[in-house]
Amino acid sequence: MFFSQAGARPRMWEASPSEHKKWVEVFKTCDEENKGYLSREDFKVAVVMLFGYKPSKIEADAVMSSVDLNTSGILLKEFLDIVRKKKEAQLYWNEIRHIFTAFDRHYRGYLTLEDFKKAFKQVAPKLSERIILEVFRGHGFVPRSGKIPHAAERLGP
Repeated sequence: MFFSQAGARPRMWEASPSEHKKWVEVFKTCDEENKGYLSREDFKVAVVMLFGYKPSKIEADAVMSSVDLNTSGILLKEFLDIVRKKKEAQLYWNEIRHIFTAFDRHYRGYLTLEDFKKAFKQVAPKLSERIILEVFRGHGFVPRSGKIPHAAERLGP
Protein backbone atom coordinates (compact mmCIF):
# COMPACT_ATOMS: atom_id res chain seq x y z
CA MET A 1 0.00 0.00 0.00
CA PHE A 2 1.03 3.60 -0.38
CA PHE A 3 0.15 4.69 3.14
CA SER A 4 0.75 3.34 6.60
CA GLN A 5 -1.86 0.86 7.74
CA ALA A 6 -0.96 1.52 11.36
CA GLY A 7 -2.60 4.93 11.35
CA ALA A 8 0.64 6.85 11.75
CA ARG A 9 1.76 8.91 8.78
CA PRO A 10 5.26 8.77 7.36
CA ARG A 11 7.09 12.07 7.73
CA MET A 12 7.46 14.27 4.66
CA TRP A 13 10.48 13.40 2.58
CA GLU A 14 12.02 15.16 -0.39
CA ALA A 15 13.86 13.37 -3.16
CA SER A 16 17.42 14.35 -3.99
CA PRO A 17 17.86 16.08 -7.36
CA SER A 18 19.36 12.89 -8.83
CA GLU A 19 16.49 10.76 -7.53
CA HIS A 20 13.93 13.25 -8.87
CA LYS A 21 15.71 13.18 -12.24
CA LYS A 22 15.56 9.36 -12.24
CA TRP A 23 11.80 9.44 -11.61
CA VAL A 24 11.27 11.86 -14.49
CA GLU A 25 13.39 9.65 -16.76
CA VAL A 26 11.35 6.58 -15.78
CA PHE A 27 8.15 8.50 -16.54
CA LYS A 28 9.47 9.51 -19.97
CA THR A 29 10.72 5.99 -20.70
CA CYS A 30 7.35 4.46 -19.81
CA ASP A 31 5.48 7.10 -21.85
CA GLU A 32 6.78 5.58 -25.07
CA GLU A 33 4.33 7.39 -27.34
CA ASN A 34 4.96 10.80 -25.68
CA LYS A 35 1.30 11.08 -24.69
CA GLY A 36 2.16 13.19 -21.65
CA TYR A 37 0.67 10.64 -19.25
CA LEU A 38 1.07 7.05 -18.13
CA SER A 39 -1.64 4.51 -18.81
CA ARG A 40 -2.40 1.80 -16.27
CA GLU A 41 0.09 -0.56 -17.95
CA ASP A 42 2.72 2.18 -18.25
CA PHE A 43 2.34 2.87 -14.54
CA LYS A 44 2.85 -0.80 -13.68
CA VAL A 45 6.07 -0.87 -15.69
CA ALA A 46 7.27 2.32 -13.97
CA VAL A 47 6.68 0.79 -10.53
CA VAL A 48 8.64 -2.30 -11.55
CA MET A 49 11.50 -0.09 -12.73
CA LEU A 50 11.58 2.04 -9.57
CA PHE A 51 10.57 -0.39 -6.82
CA GLY A 52 11.24 -3.83 -8.23
CA TYR A 53 7.74 -5.28 -8.01
CA LYS A 54 4.60 -5.34 -10.13
CA PRO A 55 1.76 -3.50 -8.36
CA SER A 56 -1.31 -5.55 -7.51
CA LYS A 57 -4.65 -4.94 -9.21
CA ILE A 58 -5.87 -3.25 -6.03
CA GLU A 59 -2.87 -0.92 -5.92
CA ALA A 60 -3.20 -0.05 -9.61
CA ASP A 61 -6.98 0.49 -9.20
CA ALA A 62 -6.38 2.83 -6.26
CA VAL A 63 -3.90 4.91 -8.25
CA MET A 64 -6.00 4.99 -11.41
CA SER A 65 -9.16 5.94 -9.48
CA SER A 66 -7.39 9.10 -8.29
CA VAL A 67 -6.57 10.19 -11.86
CA ASP A 68 -8.35 13.22 -13.30
CA LEU A 69 -11.18 11.99 -15.54
CA ASN A 70 -10.24 14.61 -18.18
CA THR A 71 -6.93 12.83 -18.78
CA SER A 72 -6.40 9.28 -19.89
CA GLY A 73 -3.75 8.50 -17.32
CA ILE A 74 -1.27 9.73 -14.74
CA LEU A 75 0.38 13.06 -15.50
CA LEU A 76 4.04 13.65 -14.58
CA LYS A 77 3.18 15.81 -11.54
CA GLU A 78 0.79 13.14 -10.22
CA PHE A 79 3.33 10.41 -10.91
CA LEU A 80 6.06 12.25 -8.98
CA ASP A 81 3.69 12.73 -6.03
CA ILE A 82 2.73 9.03 -6.07
CA VAL A 83 6.38 7.93 -6.18
CA ARG A 84 7.33 10.34 -3.36
CA LYS A 85 4.53 8.96 -1.15
CA LYS A 86 5.56 5.40 -1.95
CA LYS A 87 9.17 6.21 -1.06
CA GLU A 88 8.06 7.86 2.21
CA ALA A 89 6.07 4.76 3.11
CA GLN A 90 9.06 2.52 2.33
CA LEU A 91 11.34 4.60 4.56
CA TYR A 92 8.72 4.61 7.33
CA TRP A 93 8.40 0.80 7.32
CA ASN A 94 12.16 0.38 7.21
CA GLU A 95 12.40 2.58 10.30
CA ILE A 96 9.73 0.52 12.10
CA ARG A 97 11.53 -2.72 11.23
CA HIS A 98 14.82 -1.27 12.46
CA ILE A 99 13.27 -0.23 15.80
CA PHE A 100 11.57 -3.60 16.21
CA THR A 101 14.83 -5.42 15.52
CA ALA A 102 16.57 -3.32 18.16
CA PHE A 103 13.92 -4.39 20.70
CA ASP A 104 14.00 -8.05 19.58
CA ARG A 105 17.41 -8.76 21.11
CA HIS A 106 17.02 -12.54 20.93
CA TYR A 107 15.96 -12.50 17.25
CA ARG A 108 12.78 -14.44 17.95
CA GLY A 109 10.50 -12.43 15.67
CA TYR A 110 8.32 -11.22 18.56
CA LEU A 111 8.60 -9.12 21.69
CA THR A 112 7.77 -10.38 25.17
CA LEU A 113 6.68 -8.07 27.96
CA GLU A 114 10.18 -8.39 29.43
CA ASP A 115 11.75 -7.31 26.11
CA PHE A 116 9.38 -4.36 26.04
CA LYS A 117 10.19 -3.36 29.64
CA LYS A 118 13.95 -3.52 28.99
CA ALA A 119 13.63 -1.38 25.87
CA PHE A 120 11.57 1.25 27.69
CA LYS A 121 13.97 1.30 30.64
CA GLN A 122 16.66 2.37 28.18
CA VAL A 123 14.69 4.98 26.25
CA ALA A 124 12.35 6.25 29.00
CA PRO A 125 13.74 5.18 32.40
CA LYS A 126 11.25 7.29 34.41
CA LEU A 127 8.18 5.82 32.74
CA SER A 128 6.12 3.82 35.20
CA GLU A 129 5.73 0.07 34.79
CA ARG A 130 1.95 0.56 34.71
CA ILE A 131 2.22 2.82 31.65
CA ILE A 132 4.58 0.39 29.92
CA LEU A 133 2.13 -2.46 30.56
CA GLU A 134 -0.77 -0.35 29.23
CA VAL A 135 1.18 0.46 26.07
CA PHE A 136 2.14 -3.19 25.63
CA ARG A 137 -1.42 -4.42 25.97
CA GLY A 138 -3.40 -1.37 24.93
CA HIS A 139 -2.57 -1.19 21.26
CA GLY A 140 -3.90 -4.56 20.22
CA PHE A 141 -0.41 -5.91 19.65
CA VAL A 142 -0.65 -8.72 22.13
CA PRO A 143 -2.24 -11.92 20.87
CA ARG A 144 -3.15 -14.76 23.22
CA SER A 145 0.47 -15.87 23.29
CA GLY A 146 1.34 -12.68 25.19
CA LYS A 147 3.98 -11.76 22.61
CA ILE A 148 4.18 -8.89 20.18
CA PRO A 149 4.72 -10.34 16.69
CA HIS A 150 7.30 -8.89 14.31
CA ALA A 151 6.06 -5.58 12.90
CA ALA A 152 5.97 -6.96 9.36
CA GLU A 153 3.70 -9.81 10.44
CA ARG A 154 1.40 -7.59 12.51
CA LEU A 155 1.15 -4.48 10.36
CA GLY A 156 2.02 -5.56 6.82
CA PRO A 157 4.43 -3.98 4.36
